[in-house]
Amino acid sequence: MTQAFLPGQVLAMTAQTADRLLKLDSGDAALLYLHLLRRDSLAGLKWPEDRLQGALDQLRAQGLAPSEPLPAAEPPVQEPPPPEYTTEDVAQALADQGSPFSALVSAVERRLGKRLSAADLKNLYTLYDHLALPAEVILMLVNWCAEETERKYGPGRKPFFSQIRKAGFSWARRGIDTIERAEEHIAKLTRLRGREAEVLRLLDISPRPLVQRERDYIAAWDEMGFADEAIRMAYERTVLKKQSMDWGYMNGILRRWHEKGLHTAAAIRTGDRDPRPARAGGPSPRTAAPSADQERRAREDMERLRRLMEQMKEEGT
Repeated sequence: MTQAFLPGQVLAMTAQTADRLLKLDSGDAALLYLHLLRRDSLAGLKWPEDRLQGALDQLRAQGLAPSEPLPAAEPPVQEPPPPEYTTEDVAQALADQGSPFSALVSAVERRLGKRLSAADLKNLYTLYDHLALPAEVILMLVNWCAEETERKYGPGRKPFFSQIRKAGFSWARRGIDTIERAEEHIAKLTRLRGREAEVLRLLDISPRPLVQRERDYIAAWDEMGFADEAIRMAYERTVLKKQSMDWGYMNGILRRWHEKGLHTAAAIRTGDRDPRPARAGGPSPRTAAPSADQERRAREDMERLRRLMEQMKEEGT
Protein backbone atom coordinates (compact mmCIF):
# COMPACT_ATOMS: atom_id res chain seq x y z
CA MET A 1 0.00 0.00 0.00
CA THR A 2 1.19 3.51 -0.76
CA GLN A 3 -0.88 5.07 2.06
CA ALA A 4 -0.63 3.64 5.55
CA PHE A 5 -3.58 3.55 7.88
CA LEU A 6 -2.87 6.01 10.68
CA PRO A 7 -3.93 5.06 14.24
CA GLY A 8 -5.12 7.49 16.87
CA GLN A 9 -7.57 10.36 16.91
CA VAL A 10 -6.06 12.32 13.98
CA LEU A 11 -7.00 10.94 10.56
CA ALA A 12 -4.99 11.99 7.51
CA MET A 13 -4.47 11.00 3.91
CA THR A 14 -2.23 12.22 1.12
CA ALA A 15 -3.53 14.18 -1.85
CA GLN A 16 -2.64 11.16 -3.98
CA THR A 17 -4.88 8.94 -1.87
CA ALA A 18 -7.72 11.45 -2.09
CA ASP A 19 -7.34 11.57 -5.87
CA ARG A 20 -7.54 7.78 -6.07
CA LEU A 21 -10.68 7.71 -3.95
CA LEU A 22 -12.26 10.41 -6.13
CA LYS A 23 -11.34 8.44 -9.22
CA LEU A 24 -13.27 5.46 -7.88
CA ASP A 25 -16.42 7.61 -7.63
CA SER A 26 -17.77 5.14 -5.07
CA GLY A 27 -19.38 6.14 -1.79
CA ASP A 28 -18.99 2.63 -0.37
CA ALA A 29 -15.28 2.52 -1.21
CA ALA A 30 -14.72 5.92 0.42
CA LEU A 31 -16.68 4.93 3.54
CA LEU A 32 -14.81 1.64 3.83
CA TYR A 33 -11.46 3.41 3.49
CA LEU A 34 -12.40 5.89 6.24
CA HIS A 35 -13.55 3.02 8.44
CA LEU A 36 -10.25 1.18 7.94
CA LEU A 37 -8.35 4.41 8.48
CA ARG A 38 -10.14 4.86 11.79
CA ARG A 39 -10.32 1.23 13.02
CA ASP A 40 -7.54 -0.57 11.14
CA SER A 41 -9.92 -3.53 10.92
CA LEU A 42 -13.50 -4.41 10.01
CA ALA A 43 -14.62 -4.19 13.64
CA GLY A 44 -17.99 -2.50 13.99
CA LEU A 45 -18.82 -2.67 10.28
CA LYS A 46 -22.16 -4.37 9.73
CA TRP A 47 -22.29 -4.50 5.94
CA PRO A 48 -23.54 -7.54 4.03
CA GLU A 49 -20.80 -9.64 2.45
CA ASP A 50 -21.47 -8.58 -1.16
CA ARG A 51 -21.37 -4.86 -0.31
CA LEU A 52 -18.17 -5.24 1.70
CA GLN A 53 -16.40 -7.32 -0.94
CA GLY A 54 -17.34 -4.95 -3.75
CA ALA A 55 -15.95 -1.91 -1.92
CA LEU A 56 -12.86 -3.82 -0.84
CA ASP A 57 -12.12 -4.92 -4.41
CA GLN A 58 -12.33 -1.30 -5.57
CA LEU A 59 -9.87 -0.18 -2.89
CA ARG A 60 -7.46 -2.99 -3.70
CA ALA A 61 -7.56 -2.09 -7.40
CA GLN A 62 -6.27 1.38 -6.46
CA GLY A 63 -3.73 0.07 -3.96
CA LEU A 64 -5.68 1.49 -1.03
CA ALA A 65 -6.23 -1.79 0.84
CA PRO A 66 -3.90 -4.74 1.49
CA SER A 67 -4.32 -7.84 -0.62
CA GLU A 68 -4.17 -10.12 2.41
CA PRO A 69 -7.35 -10.70 4.43
CA LEU A 70 -8.22 -7.86 6.78
CA PRO A 71 -8.72 -8.43 10.51
CA ALA A 72 -12.20 -9.81 10.98
CA ALA A 73 -14.81 -7.86 12.82
CA GLU A 74 -15.27 -8.83 16.43
CA PRO A 75 -18.56 -10.64 17.07
CA PRO A 76 -21.19 -8.33 18.53
CA VAL A 77 -21.72 -8.47 22.26
CA GLN A 78 -24.73 -10.64 22.95
CA GLU A 79 -27.16 -9.49 25.57
CA PRO A 80 -27.72 -12.11 28.25
CA PRO A 81 -31.11 -13.74 27.73
CA PRO A 82 -33.78 -12.85 30.28
CA PRO A 83 -34.63 -15.48 32.87
CA GLU A 84 -37.48 -17.87 32.20
CA TYR A 85 -40.01 -16.67 34.75
CA THR A 86 -42.51 -19.21 36.00
CA THR A 87 -46.15 -18.79 36.90
CA GLU A 88 -45.10 -19.04 40.56
CA ASP A 89 -42.68 -16.12 40.13
CA VAL A 90 -45.46 -13.94 38.77
CA ALA A 91 -47.90 -15.08 41.47
CA GLN A 92 -45.42 -14.16 44.21
CA ALA A 93 -44.92 -10.72 42.69
CA LEU A 94 -48.67 -10.18 42.52
CA ALA A 95 -49.07 -11.26 46.16
CA ASP A 96 -46.31 -8.93 47.39
CA GLN A 97 -48.18 -6.08 49.09
CA GLY A 98 -45.12 -3.87 49.01
CA SER A 99 -44.64 -4.19 45.25
CA PRO A 100 -46.32 -1.92 42.68
CA PHE A 101 -46.45 -4.82 40.21
CA SER A 102 -50.05 -5.74 41.07
CA ALA A 103 -51.21 -2.15 40.48
CA LEU A 104 -49.24 -2.09 37.24
CA VAL A 105 -51.02 -5.22 36.00
CA SER A 106 -54.41 -3.66 36.72
CA ALA A 107 -53.48 -0.43 34.94
CA VAL A 108 -52.15 -2.28 31.88
CA GLU A 109 -55.30 -4.44 31.68
CA ARG A 110 -57.48 -1.32 31.77
CA ARG A 111 -55.42 0.32 29.01
CA LEU A 112 -55.50 -2.74 26.77
CA GLY A 113 -59.11 -3.57 27.61
CA LYS A 114 -58.47 -7.23 28.43
CA ARG A 115 -57.22 -9.58 31.13
CA LEU A 116 -53.59 -10.46 30.64
CA SER A 117 -52.81 -14.08 29.86
CA ALA A 118 -50.14 -16.06 31.69
CA ALA A 119 -47.71 -15.38 28.83
CA ASP A 120 -48.57 -11.66 28.90
CA LEU A 121 -47.94 -11.52 32.66
CA LYS A 122 -44.53 -13.16 32.22
CA ASN A 123 -43.59 -10.64 29.52
CA LEU A 124 -44.76 -7.76 31.73
CA TYR A 125 -42.78 -9.14 34.67
CA THR A 126 -39.71 -9.39 32.42
CA LEU A 127 -39.92 -5.65 31.77
CA TYR A 128 -40.47 -4.97 35.46
CA ASP A 129 -37.97 -7.36 37.06
CA HIS A 130 -35.31 -8.20 34.45
CA LEU A 131 -35.09 -4.75 32.78
CA ALA A 132 -35.89 -3.01 36.09
CA LEU A 133 -38.07 -0.42 34.35
CA PRO A 134 -40.21 1.58 36.80
CA ALA A 135 -43.92 0.78 36.75
CA GLU A 136 -44.72 4.34 35.57
CA VAL A 137 -42.33 4.02 32.63
CA ILE A 138 -43.79 0.64 31.66
CA LEU A 139 -47.29 2.12 31.70
CA MET A 140 -46.10 4.98 29.46
CA LEU A 141 -44.56 2.39 27.14
CA VAL A 142 -47.80 0.41 26.95
CA ASN A 143 -49.80 3.56 26.31
CA TRP A 144 -47.47 4.62 23.48
CA CYS A 145 -47.61 1.18 21.84
CA ALA A 146 -51.41 1.19 22.09
CA GLU A 147 -51.67 4.64 20.50
CA GLU A 148 -49.32 3.64 17.67
CA THR A 149 -51.30 0.48 16.94
CA GLU A 150 -54.59 2.38 16.79
CA ARG A 151 -53.05 5.05 14.57
CA LYS A 152 -51.72 2.47 12.11
CA TYR A 153 -54.57 -0.05 12.09
CA GLY A 154 -57.64 1.80 13.30
CA PRO A 155 -59.58 2.47 16.51
CA GLY A 156 -59.97 -0.48 18.83
CA ARG A 157 -56.88 -2.32 17.61
CA LYS A 158 -54.49 -3.31 20.39
CA PRO A 159 -50.81 -4.27 20.29
CA PHE A 160 -49.60 -7.78 20.97
CA PHE A 161 -47.63 -8.04 24.16
CA SER A 162 -44.68 -9.35 22.17
CA GLN A 163 -44.58 -5.92 20.48
CA ILE A 164 -44.66 -4.17 23.85
CA ARG A 165 -41.86 -6.41 25.11
CA LYS A 166 -39.71 -5.63 22.05
CA ALA A 167 -40.26 -1.89 22.48
CA GLY A 168 -39.43 -2.22 26.18
CA PHE A 169 -36.06 -3.80 25.42
CA SER A 170 -35.39 -1.00 22.93
CA TRP A 171 -36.18 1.62 25.56
CA ALA A 172 -33.93 -0.10 28.09
CA ARG A 173 -31.00 -0.17 25.63
CA ARG A 174 -31.46 3.57 25.09
CA GLY A 175 -31.45 4.23 28.80
CA ILE A 176 -35.09 5.33 28.88
CA ASP A 177 -35.70 4.32 32.48
CA THR A 178 -37.19 7.42 34.10
CA ILE A 179 -40.43 9.32 33.61
CA GLU A 180 -38.51 12.35 32.35
CA ARG A 181 -36.57 10.36 29.76
CA ALA A 182 -39.74 8.54 28.68
CA GLU A 183 -41.57 11.85 28.23
CA GLU A 184 -38.67 13.24 26.20
CA HIS A 185 -38.51 10.10 24.03
CA ILE A 186 -42.26 10.05 23.39
CA ALA A 187 -42.19 13.75 22.49
CA LYS A 188 -39.40 13.04 19.99
CA LEU A 189 -41.28 10.09 18.50
CA THR A 190 -44.45 12.18 18.21
CA ARG A 191 -42.57 14.95 16.42
CA LEU A 192 -40.92 12.46 14.09
CA ARG A 193 -44.31 10.97 13.29
CA GLY A 194 -45.39 14.34 11.94
CA ARG A 195 -42.03 14.80 10.27
CA GLU A 196 -42.43 11.53 8.41
CA ALA A 197 -45.62 12.82 6.79
CA GLU A 198 -43.87 16.05 5.81
CA VAL A 199 -40.94 14.20 4.23
CA LEU A 200 -43.27 11.90 2.26
CA ARG A 201 -44.88 15.02 0.82
CA LEU A 202 -41.45 16.39 -0.12
CA LEU A 203 -40.67 13.09 -1.86
CA ASP A 204 -43.94 13.08 -3.84
CA ILE A 205 -45.00 9.89 -2.03
CA SER A 206 -48.65 9.44 -1.08
CA PRO A 207 -49.29 9.07 2.67
CA ARG A 208 -48.68 5.47 3.74
CA PRO A 209 -47.14 3.50 6.63
CA LEU A 210 -43.37 3.50 6.43
CA VAL A 211 -41.14 0.46 6.80
CA GLN A 212 -38.58 0.68 9.59
CA ARG A 213 -35.63 1.42 7.29
CA GLU A 214 -37.48 4.41 5.79
CA ARG A 215 -38.29 5.66 9.28
CA ASP A 216 -34.64 5.30 10.26
CA TYR A 217 -33.56 7.37 7.24
CA ILE A 218 -36.01 10.17 8.03
CA ALA A 219 -35.03 10.16 11.71
CA ALA A 220 -31.36 10.47 10.72
CA TRP A 221 -32.07 13.37 8.34
CA ASP A 222 -34.06 15.11 11.05
CA GLU A 223 -31.24 14.57 13.54
CA MET A 224 -28.77 16.08 11.05
CA GLY A 225 -30.94 19.20 10.85
CA PHE A 226 -31.82 19.41 7.15
CA ALA A 227 -34.31 22.03 5.99
CA ASP A 228 -37.23 20.98 3.79
CA GLU A 229 -35.77 22.60 0.68
CA ALA A 230 -32.48 20.73 1.17
CA ILE A 231 -34.31 17.40 1.40
CA ARG A 232 -36.23 18.29 -1.74
CA MET A 233 -32.99 19.12 -3.57
CA ALA A 234 -31.50 15.75 -2.58
CA TYR A 235 -34.65 14.02 -3.83
CA GLU A 236 -34.55 15.79 -7.17
CA ARG A 237 -30.89 14.93 -7.68
CA THR A 238 -31.66 11.32 -6.77
CA VAL A 239 -34.47 11.01 -9.32
CA LEU A 240 -32.43 12.72 -12.03
CA LYS A 241 -29.59 10.27 -11.43
CA LYS A 242 -31.53 7.05 -10.70
CA GLN A 243 -34.77 7.81 -12.61
CA SER A 244 -36.75 6.87 -9.51
CA MET A 245 -36.68 7.30 -5.75
CA ASP A 246 -33.75 5.49 -4.13
CA TRP A 247 -33.62 5.89 -0.34
CA GLY A 248 -30.02 4.67 -0.03
CA TYR A 249 -28.71 6.92 -2.80
CA MET A 250 -30.54 9.95 -1.40
CA ASN A 251 -29.22 9.19 2.06
CA GLY A 252 -25.70 9.19 0.61
CA ILE A 253 -26.24 12.68 -0.82
CA LEU A 254 -27.55 14.03 2.47
CA ARG A 255 -24.78 12.42 4.50
CA ARG A 256 -22.17 14.01 2.20
CA TRP A 257 -23.80 17.42 2.66
CA HIS A 258 -23.97 16.88 6.42
CA GLU A 259 -20.25 16.09 6.56
CA LYS A 260 -19.64 19.41 4.79
CA GLY A 261 -21.96 21.26 7.17
CA LEU A 262 -24.48 22.06 4.41
CA HIS A 263 -28.05 21.85 5.69
CA THR A 264 -29.94 24.56 3.78
CA ALA A 265 -30.54 25.09 0.09
CA ALA A 266 -28.48 28.30 0.10
CA ALA A 267 -25.54 26.59 1.80
CA ILE A 268 -25.71 23.66 -0.61
CA ARG A 269 -25.72 25.90 -3.69
CA THR A 270 -22.69 27.74 -2.33
CA GLY A 271 -20.69 24.91 -0.79
CA ASP A 272 -21.47 21.76 -2.77
CA ARG A 273 -18.79 21.96 -5.41
CA ASP A 274 -17.55 19.22 -7.69
CA PRO A 275 -14.28 18.01 -6.08
CA ARG A 276 -12.61 16.99 -9.37
CA PRO A 277 -9.02 18.31 -9.69
CA ALA A 278 -8.18 21.24 -11.93
CA ARG A 279 -6.86 20.64 -15.44
CA ALA A 280 -3.11 20.65 -15.87
CA GLY A 281 -1.71 24.02 -16.88
CA GLY A 282 -4.55 26.18 -15.72
CA PRO A 283 -7.50 26.62 -13.36
CA SER A 284 -10.67 24.57 -13.54
CA PRO A 285 -13.22 25.85 -16.04
CA ARG A 286 -16.02 27.96 -14.65
CA THR A 287 -18.54 25.26 -15.50
CA ALA A 288 -16.90 22.76 -13.12
CA ALA A 289 -19.14 24.01 -10.30
CA PRO A 290 -22.92 24.05 -10.74
CA SER A 291 -24.13 27.51 -11.66
CA ALA A 292 -27.51 29.06 -10.98
CA ASP A 293 -28.42 28.40 -14.62
CA GLN A 294 -27.51 24.74 -14.26
CA GLU A 295 -29.60 24.50 -11.12
CA ARG A 296 -32.55 26.07 -12.98
CA ARG A 297 -32.19 23.62 -15.88
CA ALA A 298 -31.98 20.73 -13.43
CA ARG A 299 -35.24 21.81 -11.82
CA GLU A 300 -36.85 22.16 -15.25
CA ASP A 301 -35.66 18.66 -16.18
CA MET A 302 -37.13 17.38 -12.95
CA GLU A 303 -40.46 19.04 -13.68
CA ARG A 304 -40.55 17.58 -17.21
CA LEU A 305 -39.79 14.14 -15.79
CA ARG A 306 -42.59 14.48 -13.25
CA ARG A 307 -45.08 15.50 -15.94
CA LEU A 308 -43.97 12.57 -18.10
CA MET A 309 -44.48 10.14 -15.20
CA GLU A 310 -47.95 11.56 -14.55
CA GLN A 311 -48.81 11.25 -18.26
CA MET A 312 -47.64 7.62 -18.32
CA LYS A 313 -49.72 6.89 -15.25
CA GLU A 314 -52.83 8.42 -16.85
CA GLU A 315 -52.28 6.46 -20.07
CA GLY A 316 -51.88 3.28 -18.06
CA THR A 317 -55.26 3.80 -16.41
